[in-house]
Amino acid sequence: MEGPTGVVFPTTDAGRSTSALGRAVVADALRAVDPVGAHSAEHETNWRHGYLGHFRRLVEAGLLSRDAAVTIARDGLASLHRRMTVVRADGTETGLAEVFTAPADAAPLHTATVAGTAEAERELSLPYRGRRLRGDDLHRRLDAWVAAGVVEPSCADAVRAVMANPDWLDLRDQRVVVLGAGAEMGPLPSVLRWGGDVVAVDLPRPEIWRRLLHTARRSGGRLHLPVPAGTDPDDGALAARAGADLLHHLPQVADWLLGVDGRLVLGNYVYADGATNVRVATAVDALTLRLQDRRDDVALAFLATPTDVFAVPGDAVRHAERGYAARGIVRRSLRVASGGRLLHRNYPPDADPGVNDSLVPQQGPNYALAKRLQRWRATVARDAGTTVSFAVAPPTRTRSVVRNRALAAAYAGAHRFGIEVFEPATSNTLMAALLVHALRTGGPALPHPWQDEAYGAAHGGLWRVPYAPRSALGLAVLLGFGGARA
Repeated sequence: MEGPTGVVFPTTDAGRSTSALGRAVVADALRAVDPVGAHSAEHETNWRHGYLGHFRRLVEAGLLSRDAAVTIARDGLASLHRRMTVVRADGTETGLAEVFTAPADAAPLHTATVAGTAEAERELSLPYRGRRLRGDDLHRRLDAWVAAGVVEPSCADAVRAVMANPDWLDLRDQRVVVLGAGAEMGPLPSVLRWGGDVVAVDLPRPEIWRRLLHTARRSGGRLHLPVPAGTDPDDGALAARAGADLLHHLPQVADWLLGVDGRLVLGNYVYADGATNVRVATAVDALTLRLQDRRDDVALAFLATPTDVFAVPGDAVRHAERGYAARGIVRRSLRVASGGRLLHRNYPPDADPGVNDSLVPQQGPNYALAKRLQRWRATVARDAGTTVSFAVAPPTRTRSVVRNRALAAAYAGAHRFGIEVFEPATSNTLMAALLVHALRTGGPALPHPWQDEAYGAAHGGLWRVPYAPRSALGLAVLLGFGGARA
């Protein structure tokens, strides 16, 4: 049949429009709390370029109260689930809610388990610039990051707590489900290295599973893979047949995970390019609801992108203001010469909380919506008493970033403005440590969702630099391109 199948965007007069879906979901999220903002989103005529202000407004409207933030999250998710649909292989189209009750169109998944042969590590160490930091070296690195404004102090505190309790790294009492198991930012390598059990879900692509099997064999943990019945246990057969497509086989994945013994930690690390990112994010959210409905032991884990809009603590605002006051003559002159378009201050003076707007236009509205859905689910789940690990990850040189020439250049020039861009191995280990902290402590009990999101953030400096990130983006790109040619 023609057209996409699986979880898809709803049909409109313009076809399956991603812009129409984005406008509608953002408007529905705002409607109860900020009706003027909802009207503005609904009538945005250029969503591809005009989405930035509406995503900022979602955060600002949520600052009114805890209830406002939770209402925005709940209504946004409800709108998404009400609008997205599922197209089966025979062309039948149903609502997203019916995906788990429709007749099965694929065979059930079975489990293959691969055990590593190494000894499990029981000390937190962090790969950083060619070294493996542990003990005092890691403490000094955390101190340096805090002093430079690269991570929030609460991030360093959480990592230090894990260092002080090495037994926390033993996650054999959990079943860490890694959706997007091959993702560079995911915790799979660390959890396996620490001897834990990872339940892996990713596309049926042999190159992904060969790499994951190699990682598992060299670890002290166990990797559980979804495979068809009768799959031979050797690595070649497993790599060739493992995997599950969340867009098309959501019921089978749900049934498989419902059968996993032990407490589930459902980790969302999926990513896809363009509009597919929203489709996959929606599929994962539907899976989350299904598991929560059928099990009472599901914890959730998310990584947030730093290139988004966040409310940030007053301490971060004051840090940025000190840097702005100390800026040199060249940067003052650039601001004047540009008519105020370049290098304007990150926050109004004395804002508490401040609103950090690090959205990058090149990433587009589909990326912003997919990531916002995850934040909304974390907010709603946390409000319901679910254990949630939520961490703002640092800017990282992942494959998806370096494929984008402008983003790669911006990252190459970012250090000129006090932003540290991490390597994937550093980021995913740091984020895995924060996951451990959340699972072992239950996370902080904070009065407002924005504070939950800010806790433990490793934003790379975006929250504490003197300049609003987009006002420095063009210069960072130019400096990055210049450095690449030098």
